[in-house]
Amino acid sequence: MKGAIAAGHPLTANAGIRVLRAGGSAVDACVAAAFVSWVCESPLTGPGGGGFMLVHEAETGKTTVLDFFVTVPKEARGDVELLELAVDFDGDTRQLFRTGAAAVAVPGTALGLETAHRRFGRMPWAELVAPAAEVARAGVELTPMQSYLHRILDGLLRHSPEGDALYGRDGRPYVLGERFALPELGETLDRLGAEGSEALYRGELAERTVAHVGAGGGALTLADLEAYVVVEREPIAVEYHGHEFRSNPPPSSGGVLVALGLRTLGEREPAPGAVADAMEAQEAARDATFARALVSGDAVQLLKGTTHISVLDRDGNAASLSASLGSGSGVVVPGTGIHLNNMLGELDLVGASQPGERLTSMMAPSLVLRDGAPRLVLGSAGSARLRGAILQVTANVVAAGMTVEQAVEAPRVHAEAGVVHCEAPAAADALEVEGRAVVRWKERNLFFGGVSAVEVRPDGETAAAGDPRRGGVGLVA
Repeated sequence: MKGAIAAGHPLTANAGIRVLRAGGSAVDACVAAAFVSWVCESPLTGPGGGGFMLVHEAETGKTTVLDFFVTVPKEARGDVELLELAVDFDGDTRQLFRTGAAAVAVPGTALGLETAHRRFGRMPWAELVAPAAEVARAGVELTPMQSYLHRILDGLLRHSPEGDALYGRDGRPYVLGERFALPELGETLDRLGAEGSEALYRGELAERTVAHVGAGGGALTLADLEAYVVVEREPIAVEYHGHEFRSNPPPSSGGVLVALGLRTLGEREPAPGAVADAMEAQEAARDATFARALVSGDAVQLLKGTTHISVLDRDGNAASLSASLGSGSGVVVPGTGIHLNNMLGELDLVGASQPGERLTSMMAPSLVLRDGAPRLVLGSAGSARLRGAILQVTANVVAAGMTVEQAVEAPRVHAEAGVVHCEAPAAADALEVEGRAVVRWKERNLFFGGVSAVEVRPDGETAAAGDPRRGGVGLVA
């Protein structure tokens, strides 16, 4: 078996494939790729965010989910006014986001990656961090997708002086082809490589982070950082077309809803109408009282800018990582390059997740097994749309017999609030014949998610695909 990786940026994928070729484990490759993503996908992910990693061990058949998503600061209040800004996806579709220091939750990504490496890694930690520090200092040329993200998130990224200093150039966002560097993040990565995640949770960097958030009206404290822990969870599992689907369990809801969608599809082919039915079942469950109980209370569904990395190594071990900063908060700790999350921007603390509690999430790093061995490793960006993206790619591979490349590139639908959004005219036509309300998109868009997926084909060959909607890349070692 050959190792493979799929990720949201070419440099992210390249970092992981080099580790696989050097004999590193799936988790080693995932960790190295994640650090590079902090640079080349910095509006979406970084040390100030949170996430989940699903790890499958080939030798034992055991699958573990490491939960290092954000928690609510213990001194957080629900009456703090936040900055509200709109993001325009395509001129027709807008979404409101809230940000500011008061929206910063306790981050977990760095400790989560270190925890995964300590348990499942083979290569030295410092060797996995070093390439990202080099990329941060040298900078990266903005790809079409990254320049698009910088443009649509500009109001969020540059609303503060520190955000403008990091993401602005002569009073404007960086554009296609320009080199975007984060030398201060490079220095922070150097410290992370030498000292471990301790550097971000205790000591000088932690103190600077807390001081900056506090000065802006946020509630993050040193006690919050010192108390943060990674939680190990058993994945949820559901049978689908003779395969087993495993994903992120409660208190997060994404994996549960994907599993529900697959059960709703059942033996039907994943035609647009059947997929829309499955998505409507997901939406109904998300809004129902029993679904709220399923995800441990009344925690809200956050709208996030997420990135995903999927890895399979030559021994059959798998790692599936979803990580997020929120929506690109623009809250940056001066002198460090640390871009913090704005996860509390969609959280009403009164009657929802309480101070000190972990937030729920839609993120769903996932795995499909056939006869106990990995068939598909996948996950997606895309907020509420990611559950549908994972559903459709899984169904396209397992039920429709597509290759992973075909499955990821195939046009998608998204059903929500009584309307079905469609990327393909033929799908829109068929759904309108069924009497459904349809929104037609002119072309493929990151609105429909950003899937990164690796497959082991029935003949034993390995393949990988990154989502063209987000400039993704798939590589085989």
